[in-house]
Parts: sequence; C-alpha cells; structure tokens
Amino acid sequence: MSNASTLVWFRQDLRLADNPALDAALASEHIIPIYIVPPEGSDEGRDGFLRGGASRWWLHHSLTALDRDLRARGSRLIVRRGEPTEVLAQLAAESDATAVHWNRRLEPAGIATDRAVKQSLREQGLPVQSFAGNYLHEPWNVLNKQGAPYKVFTPYWKALLAEGIDLPVLPDPEPLPAVDEAIAGESIDSLGLLPGLDWADGFADWWAPGEAGAWDRFESFLDDVSRYHETRNRLDLDGTSRLSPHLHFGEISPRQVVARVRSEYPDALDDKGTEHFLREVGWREFGANLLYHFPQTETDNLDARFDHLPWRNDPDHIVAWQRGQTGIPVIDAAMRALWATGWMHNRARMIVASFLTKNCLVDWRIGADWFMDTLVDADLPSNTAGWQWVAGTGADAAPYFRIFNPVLQGEKFDPDGAFIRRWVPELAELPDKALFAPWEAKPDTLARAGVSLGETYPEPIVDLKTSRERALEAFQRIKDYER
Repeated sequence: MSNASTLVWFRQDLRLADNPALDAALASEHIIPIYIVPPEGSDEGRDGFLRGGASRWWLHHSLTALDRDLRARGSRLIVRRGEPTEVLAQLAAESDATAVHWNRRLEPAGIATDRAVKQSLREQGLPVQSFAGNYLHEPWNVLNKQGAPYKVFTPYWKALLAEGIDLPVLPDPEPLPAVDEAIAGESIDSLGLLPGLDWADGFADWWAPGEAGAWDRFESFLDDVSRYHETRNRLDLDGTSRLSPHLHFGEISPRQVVARVRSEYPDALDDKGTEHFLREVGWREFGANLLYHFPQTETDNLDARFDHLPWRNDPDHIVAWQRGQTGIPVIDAAMRALWATGWMHNRARMIVASFLTKNCLVDWRIGADWFMDTLVDADLPSNTAGWQWVAGTGADAAPYFRIFNPVLQGEKFDPDGAFIRRWVPELAELPDKALFAPWEAKPDTLARAGVSLGETYPEPIVDLKTSRERALEAFQRIKDYER
C-alpha cells in the first residue's frame, strides 16, 4: 500500500461526531477504524465492557451501529481480537500506518492499558497520540487551591463550572476514506457478545444503542428537561434522560450534551430543571475524578474506618435482593426492572443500595458487582461512587445514619403505586394503603387482592425497624476508628 494511514482505535467513544481522535486522524490521507476485543479477564476488558451480559448486549449493538455509520460514509470498522499492543502493531504493519490515535480512558484498567500500549508502540517507532474525548475535563485539570483532588461534589461542581463547561464540539465527518479490502477483520456476530439465553430479548423494547439512538433519546428528553427537577425522582414517570448507557459507550459526548442544552436553554444554569440536569453530567465527571485520584476505591473503602464494619453478607438475603424477592415491594420492583431492562432509575439505585448495605448489612462491593453484571450502563466510576456514597464509605458520602426507609420512599416517589404494580404484578390488586407495606395489611385486605404472604409474595427478609437499629449500632462502633 502506497498511502500512509492512521489507525483510529475506538474504545469508549463509539461515535463519529465530536470524536477528537478521529478528527485529528482525518488530517492524514487514510484512516483505518478499529475496535479490539481484548482477551477475557484482561485489564482492558475487566472494568465493564466484557464484564456483564447486559453491557455485552449493548456493545454488540453499538458496534453494529458504528460500523453501519462508517459504511454510510464510505469506510468500515475493522474488528479484531487480542492484546491491543499486538493487534495494533500487526495492523500498522499491514496497512503501512504511520500513527495510532485513540481517546483516553480513565478507569484504572484503561489507564494501565494506555500506558503499556503507548510505551510499546513508541518503542517500535510508531507515533501514538491520545486525546480527551470522554469527559468535559480530565481529573488532573480540576483540583482545589492546594492542588489536591476534590472529595465533595458541590465544590467540585463549582470548580468544574469555573474551568468551563461550554466547550467546542467537533463536527460529524463526511465522507470518510475507504478502507482497503485487503484489510480483514472479524464479524461482530462472531464475537459472541449476545447472551445465549433469552433474558435480554426485551432490551430492544427499551433501548436503541448507537449514535442515532443516543440523539433520538436525548432530543425526546429535551422536550421536558425544564421540569427535570420535579420529575427526576419519580419512579413511575419517564422523567430522566436515560442517557447513561449512551454516555458510557461514548455514543454521545458530554460536550455535545452540554452544548445542546445550552443552545436550547441559554440560561440553563439559572433554571432549576436544566441546572439539575447539568449537575448530573457533573456527577458523572465527579465519579471519574474520584476513581482517577483514588484508584483503590474500585475495591477498597475510601473511608478506612469501614474496614472494621462487621458486614453480615447473608447469602439468602443477597439472592433475594438480586431476584427481587425481598418482600419489600419497592425494592423488588426496582430489582425486577433492572433484570428486565438492564437499567435502574437513580432514585431506585439509592433505595436498593441502602436496603442491601444497611438493612441487610451486605458489603457494598457485592451490590456493586451485581450492578456491573446487569446494567447496560455498567460504568465503573459512576457505579463505584454511587455505591460508596450510599454505603457511607466513600467521598461526599451519605452520613452513616442516613438509612432510606423503602416504604416511605415508595410512597413518596411512586405515589400511585404504578411502578410497583408494573413490576410486582402479584400485588397489583392491593389498595394503595397496603401496597407499600403489605405485611402491615389486614388479612382480609390481602385475601381480596389474592395475596398470600409467604406463598404468592414473600414475607420481608428483614424487619425494617430492627435492621435499621442494627445498622446504626454497627456504624456507631466504627465511628471512633481513625479516618
């Protein structure tokens, strides 16, 4: 091949617009888009992409969409398996590539892969450039006055705003140069990313992975974003953006999200709804900031006092929680919705995490692992930050004495019981007064609704009052340990 090429390594940036690595590569005569499936259990694959069945399902469809978009512009996606360094070096030799471009990942495993690949390819004489493509600002650029990382969200958010969130957005490239037919890759179907069982068959009713799907979802949400502060906590309403999986896989960038909101609502930071939504974009940034500066928190408590907490880790409680069979209706509805859709409302995530870690005294890492296995937005920084926040073990954490009452949470955020009735249909005929705590209902009320506790629906696996007191006692015992 006589014309030099640049390899564009797609990873957590499965889009064409506002893609810094792709945009920079287009300065060369040819580009070769590549996606590399790393070996099972490798650093590159262990933090979400190949970890859970739900995220694998999404990846299959997102790669298919990316390849379709590339082909529509005259190019195509080369898919190969193997260690990234070896695959990139081999492809560079095949194509006479003179450079490799990619957008940086900021999870511990992604950082380790970046460093190793960059060093190896440069030692082989192949120029490498990495770019900031997944966040508004990278963690080393948002520090406090002492040059230290933020551990509390509100000052971090103010610092992020001071750094600037109105950032330029790169255009959608069109057309793209063709990839030589001599360069071969595997089919996406051959990767075996789709589950062998039928549990994910319903996902397509909820999701449209890919760049176009991300924008369809976002534009639909923008119609109601001004009411976001009122609807974002309601379990029974479609009041959130549901952009998290699209952002995780990089089908839309946070720069694009902010720019689109600000174009539609120039005073977005002064409006309750749009400001609340932009803060959620900031929370995603904060999660990446925490995991970058404190990589040990992927597996360890940030607050070391919690190393002394006597977790119970009752296996029966864990299984009941996973299967939505706890006997607490709002918990069971949320966990069943997760299994059926691959996603969970953020308010529900807090409720079920509080119940598991505090009422059941199950180690937050067990819950975090289940989420990483079952969420289509299995994003390691956000998941870790969220679980440590609820458990009280992390940065900006909820106080140890904050224990969500799932009955009150259900009554407040699913006031008509629509969410519970949808996902726990065996309770659908209960009146509202009995729906949120059926164990307190009169026997005749249960009988008229066809509910038999312990038979058609479980008895609660824990007593909420007693388990709350037990958690407070456990947390009180570790208060005096040195932070």
